Order: sequence, then structure tokens, then C-alpha cells
Amino acid sequence: MSHEILTGLAAIFILGGLAQWVAWLIRMPSILLLLLVGFLVGPVTGYVDPDHIFGDLLLPVISLSVALILFEGGLSLRFAELRGSGAVVFNLVTWGALGMWLLSAASAHWLLSLPWGMATLFGAVTVVSGPTVIGPLLQHVRPTARVSSTLKWEGIIIDPIGAMLALLVFEFLVATEGNVSLGGALSAVALTTLVGTGLGLLGALCLTLALSRHLIPEDLESPLVFMAVLLVFVGANHLQAESGLFAVTAMGMAMANQRRVVVRDIAEFKENLRTMLISAVFILLAARIDRDALTSVNTLALAHIAVLMLIARPLIAFACSLGSPMTWRERLFIGCVMPRGIVAAAVSSVFALAMQAMGIPGAEHLVPLTFLVIVVTVAVYGLSAAPLAHALGLADANPQGCLIVGAHPWAREIAKLLRSRGFPVLMIDSNRSNIAAARLEGIPAHHGSALAETILDRLDLCGIGRLLALTPNDEANSLAALRFSSVFGNRGVYQLMPESKGLDLGPGETPRELRGRFLFADWMTHSVISDRFAAGGELRATPITKQFGIEEFQAHWGDSAAPLFLIRDDSRLEILTVHHTPAPRPDDTLVSLVLPESESPAQGESG
Repeated sequence: MSHEILTGLAAIFILGGLAQWVAWLIRMPSILLLLLVGFLVGPVTGYVDPDHIFGDLLLPVISLSVALILFEGGLSLRFAELRGSGAVVFNLVTWGALGMWLLSAASAHWLLSLPWGMATLFGAVTVVSGPTVIGPLLQHVRPTARVSSTLKWEGIIIDPIGAMLALLVFEFLVATEGNVSLGGALSAVALTTLVGTGLGLLGALCLTLALSRHLIPEDLESPLVFMAVLLVFVGANHLQAESGLFAVTAMGMAMANQRRVVVRDIAEFKENLRTMLISAVFILLAARIDRDALTSVNTLALAHIAVLMLIARPLIAFACSLGSPMTWRERLFIGCVMPRGIVAAAVSSVFALAMQAMGIPGAEHLVPLTFLVIVVTVAVYGLSAAPLAHALGLADANPQGCLIVGAHPWAREIAKLLRSRGFPVLMIDSNRSNIAAARLEGIPAHHGSALAETILDRLDLCGIGRLLALTPNDEANSLAALRFSSVFGNRGVYQLMPESKGLDLGPGETPRELRGRFLFADWMTHSVISDRFAAGGELRATPITKQFGIEEFQAHWGDSAAPLFLIRDDSRLEILTVHHTPAPRPDDTLVSLVLPESESPAQGESG
């Protein structure tokens, strides 16, 4: 028996990791694949039985996992960024969430015949979206900055708010089921909120003081934060039943908004922990669903989901964006995207287990219905978001524009030439003078560091498909390429060749996995290009024809012309790199850096 338990436990983590990897390979929302794997190994084949593996530990394990996930959600919420994201986000997570809750509860009661108490809890659970679902979706679609920022911050903020709302409803149901008066139930809910919030803030304060005074060694910071989260969760539940989830959410939010210590390492730790927990918990919860529950899906359940997706969400989104500068296309897209995720699944499972043990009617329907909402919303939104964004003109299926890091003079020359050829360009630089000069020359530019923690939320990357790191700092170029590889992919990040290093990097130099693709040629470092421009070099765009091909170009210009870009006849931009030098074809245009003593051919034209 112990061998079976060990095998099943290992299978949960192994299959979870494999599902995440396969989802990345096939560009599919990982949550869908995790649910599919859970269904297959659980109710379909019976290979994994969570109740048999964990026994009485099942509820505590899920509860601790949910606590860590909610701490991660709170740690992602910074009030400064919430204020900067606009009134639409505030509306969506306040009275918009309230409206979605009421509409969902009413639909669940009338269409699914759930008791009002259980329908109200189900409505609260399905208010939650979550960054673990919406984040990968936005990275895949890459809509305009205003749409992306709104959806992202709604997902981050609604996580703890929705979970706390569901917890309040759960506490009320448990109190009233125990024949407690209405006043007693409200008092229990208020006490739960007070104890949870207070202990969470106290835990954040103690942790901040310990970190700021260097009482914890650097290599123990992440493990001790993990320990502190569990301590606060268990302590809050000991003082007041079910207040632990409030406590860890408040603790995460307080840690995210304090200014005494940097939480970057903690955030990195919780990112890795979140991935592992999501993989394991999703498979665990899906495997526990009864087979009969899977086959009991009827048209009324699908009708309820249709109400959420086609009526409730669009109405709430349009109402919350009234008076904002958003276009009707942006409102429509926001109204058509709200997938549910891990918090909805985990919270519903914790509550269902507790209520089933208490014999509360309707509790057995909570988990299957929640998972059905998750599966349908993730599948529909995951498949439809990209085509809808492209149809509305809010995203580009094959973006050709460039984000240029570094707005010094010759980088601005490159930006102007690309813009003149119809390619979107956005420059970023921490030097205000460079940014001011770029804006005076009509180039969209953002002042800030490409390595700033919140930079992705402030950039409008619509139409932008690659990064060019052109600063004189080799390390900054490598870090920028590494930072944006998650946005543009490894093939879409480029940087200048490091100074005097060539192709074979020696000890202590930037390794291949921590940098972008090297631009242009192995001798074209920042200093070499700067010297060429200082000597009067200029960018020229030369049309390639049957009569004037690449051989004629090389024969005419020789070493005085350095090819940089190739503009294909179908308006695609190809960037020349050390290892990729595409051959020009007739009707293409070759962009080169040409020295002044070179005589321009008749076919060439100045950029």
C-alpha cells in the first residue's frame, strides 16, 4: 500500500511538470492541460486517488496550498500600480465584482436550482479570474497597453478580493447552518476579517523588521518567509476559525507595499513555488472529481456559463468603462475575456470539503460546477482571444515593430528609418535628454529602465515583435534581452556584439543563455558603429532588383557599407545577425550603414 501511495504522489508532481512543459511547447493554456491530465488519471482511469493517497491530510494539504497561492496573489498587488491603472480597474474589482457576484448567484439559483446560500457562494467563487490564467493569455495575444494593463491588474486584484468575498459567504453559511442568529453570524464574519487582517499585518511587520535589520541571512530569506506564511496561516486559524486565508492575503499585500526591504528574491521564490503548487493542486483537485459528476453536465449548466460569458461579463465591462477614454473595441475585448483559474478551483474545493463534512445541502455540486466553469472559460477565451484581438485591431498576428533600448543619436537614426518604412518603433532609455530628443524627432519614447520591475505594465507593445538592445553597456543589453525574452521569445531579442569579445566568450563573460542574438556582424560593436556615424556615416535603403542584386551591391560598396536590415517585398522586417544573414531577393530593400566617402549608386536612396 505504501508503494502505491508513493507512486501516486510522485505521479502528481511528475505529470504536473510534464503538463506545464507540453503546454509551453504547443502554446496552450497550461491550466487546460493540467485539468485534462487530472481527469484522465482520476475519474477516467482511477490511477490517482487523492483520498487514498492523503486520507485525512487531504483538506489540510489543500488548505496550505491555497494559503500559499493567496499569499502569492497578495504579494503581486502594489497599490501604486493599482492607482496608475485607472478608474476602470477600480470599477471592475469593486462594484463590478459585486454585480458579477449577484448575477452569477441569481443565474445559479434559477438555472441550476441551487439553494440561495450555495448559489451565493458559487457566485462568489466564480468572480475570481487570477493572474495565473490571464497572464499567459495576455502574453500570447499582446493587445494594446491599455487593454493589457486593465485585464492584468483586474486579475491580480480580483484574486484576493474574490477569495475574501467567497470566504465571507462561506463563514456566513457555516454560522447560519449552526443555528446562529443573523447578528451572531455577522459578528463571526467581522471577527474573522479582523483577526485575519490584524495577524497578517503583524506577520508582515515582523518579517519586514527582521529583513531590514539583516537578522536573516540571504540564503535563508525565502525558506523563512515560507515558514512565516505557514505560521501566520495556522496561527490565525487557531485564534479564529477560517481566518487564515484573510491573514496570508493581507500579509502578502503588506509585504508588497512596504518600502524598507526589497522583496524581489521572495517574489522569485514564490513564482517557482506557485508553478509547482498549481501543477500539483490542479491535478489533485481534478483527479478527485467523481466520474458521475463529469457525466452529469447538462444544458442548464452550460446555459449558466453562457450567461456569465455572454451577458454578465460584457454588461459589467461596458458599465465599468463608461466615461473612460477606452474605445468600443477595447471595451468589447475586455468584456469577452475573463477566464477562471486556480484560486476558484482551490477555494471551492476547500469550502466543499468542509461543508460536506458538516452536511450542508448542495455542497457536493460546488466543485464539479466550478471546474466546469474553469474548463469552458479557459478553453473558449484561450482559443478566441487572439483572433478577436486581431479582428478588432487591438493586436497583430505577426508584429514587425521594434522596441529599441537606448535612445542615443544613432539609435534614433535607426528608429526614424524603420518608422519611415512603416514599422512601429518604441524607444526606451533612462537618460531624459535622449528621450526628449527622440520625442522632438517624432519617435515614441518612454523614459525609464528596461530592467524596472513594472516596465512591462507601462509600455504599449502593440505591433512590437522584437527587442533591439543598443546601449553602450554590454551587461545592460544582455539583461534587457533576458528580461524581454519572456515577451518576444528567444528568437525575438537582439543585442549588440560585446566590445572586443568576438564570438567566443571567455570566462566571466555573458553566457549564451543569458543574452540575445548578436546584431549585424561580429565586428559591429557599439563603439565601431558610433565611430562610423561620427565619421559621417549614414543609413541608406537600397532597393534590390534583378539588375542590381547583392553581388552588384557588394562590388559597388565593398567594406564601406555594413548591411543591417532586410525589408522583404511583403513588408516583413528581417534583422541581420552574426549567425543569420538572409539573401536579398528582387523587390527587397537592404538597409545599410554607409561611410561618406562611398558613392551612392543610382538605385540607392537615402534613409
